[in-house]
Amino acid sequence: MTKVIGVRFRTAGKVYYFDPGDKTIVSGDHVIVETARGIEYGTVVGGIREVEDDKLVLPLKPVLRVATETDDAQEKRNKEKEKEAFKVCLEKIRAHGLDMKLIDAEYTFDNNKVLFYFTSDGRVDFRELVKDLAGVFRTRIELRQIGVRDETKIRGGIGICGRPLCCHAHLSEFIPVSIKMAKEQGLSLNPTKISGVCGRLMCCLKHEEETYEELNRRLPNVGDTVTDPDGIRGEVHSVNVLRQRVKVLIDNGDEKEIKEYPVEELRFKRGNRKERLELSPEEMQELEKMEKQDRMERQESQEKPERSEKRERREGKPKSHGHKNKKQGTN
Repeated sequence: MTKVIGVRFRTAGKVYYFDPGDKTIVSGDHVIVETARGIEYGTVVGGIREVEDDKLVLPLKPVLRVATETDDAQEKRNKEKEKEAFKVCLEKIRAHGLDMKLIDAEYTFDNNKVLFYFTSDGRVDFRELVKDLAGVFRTRIELRQIGVRDETKIRGGIGICGRPLCCHAHLSEFIPVSIKMAKEQGLSLNPTKISGVCGRLMCCLKHEEETYEELNRRLPNVGDTVTDPDGIRGEVHSVNVLRQRVKVLIDNGDEKEIKEYPVEELRFKRGNRKERLELSPEEMQELEKMEKQDRMERQESQEKPERSEKRERREGKPKSHGHKNKKQGTN
């Protein structure tokens, strides 16, 4: 077991572990740490705790110090400089005629590097842009191409639920989301109703997935034959997953009626689930496209850190505890 503290560099950003040493640090403190990007200013989340060694990339980098008033003032100045850097980069992108959308600008705490985040439908040759920006800022420049989910996470917004977007408010990392999750929860599979601001399947589909899976396992499927407490057989008309109640269509000969029962009062053998999709081929194709794009972006984001770590080992550097990137250019 190793003693660690978790540090976050952005709101709802990924949590990175560092060695607190003998320092007294509590959740909410600001600290100065060294990452693969340089010296950075972060916020402590969760306080000091012990984590199993196999879940860490050892050795951990130490916390340099708890942030002082001077450090806090420096961070505030950096935030102001980032606004100006964004404007300058936007002008340079237009001047170079590049097909890219600038999302954000970020200074490392020590001003050793300026990072610019952007989106684009394809690859962008930004080598001349990097040189131009380096001439303006007189420091290292890094451009990172990010996906639409990352763009939405950085910018934030309000979801169809009327609350701040999950990715911006509290999700540290993106989780795989699939069409199956929407089916399990009995949601409409209309792409406009289950896609978020980013245009991809909503992250919140995952929130209650395990609960719905467990509750659905206790229920018969629509169309299954069930037997009520009086020994009368009928066909399942509909189910209420959360209330665990079942509506049964009973044939009384001359007429049919629908009765509702708690699931524990019924006897049944659960058959294969019958999917009743009221979707056009175009809507189904759009859903499958969103799911495929998510898989591709996740795969690419996983491959990038591996290549970065190999490069750092060749250069004799320790494994990175800093931010992971998608596509980047540096100067």
